[in-house]
Amino acid sequence: MTLAIFDLDNTLIADDSDYLWGQFLVEQGIVDKKIYERINAQFYEDYQQGTLDMVAFLKFALKPLSEHTLDQLHVWREQFLDEVISPILLKAAKELVEKHRALGHTLLVITATNRFITAPIVKMYGIENLIATTPELVNERYTGEIVGVPCFQSGKVTLLNEWLETKSETLEGSYFYSDSHNDLPLLQLVNNPFAVDPDDKLRHFAEANGWGIISLRD
Repeated sequence: MTLAIFDLDNTLIADDSDYLWGQFLVEQGIVDKKIYERINAQFYEDYQQGTLDMVAFLKFALKPLSEHTLDQLHVWREQFLDEVISPILLKAAKELVEKHRALGHTLLVITATNRFITAPIVKMYGIENLIATTPELVNERYTGEIVGVPCFQSGKVTLLNEWLETKSETLEGSYFYSDSHNDLPLLQLVNNPFAVDPDDKLRHFAEANGWGIISLRD
């Protein structure tokens, strides 16, 4: 079947769940406000500029997961989903997903944000397939490390190809929707790339190459 692939942050939702999770940890007093908030903001700026050191960011972002039990993390995550994520779900994004579902397309989200945060968000859109950066879990505790490669930039292509090897799917006729120039490696791979409320770099690239440019913001 035809693949309809979606980025998550600032595409299906109206903000960045990775950054917002960090801010949530700060607001709940789970991490040190003075240090964590500053570093989290700097990493987000680096991401927007296309200069993010993903290895350094993941070491920073996954450390809080390694310091608490799964039960406690799940309690905080439910609060985060209810208070922070639910208000930024996009009606137009849900309609786009349903349009592809009605066409019989296979729905897939591919995101750099780690699976602990993103798996329940993707379920809110009724999408079963997710490729994301995967935190390592050993004896019911996160280690602060990841499994495989980060799902970022060319890593998205690597992980998608690995996923395709396990499925009866191809990229023939495929779609990919993203807001970020960081996703250019994958956008250039699919048959139907769409820039969604794109950053300036992606907008210029999309315009130069005749790609679709759409908005999903309410």
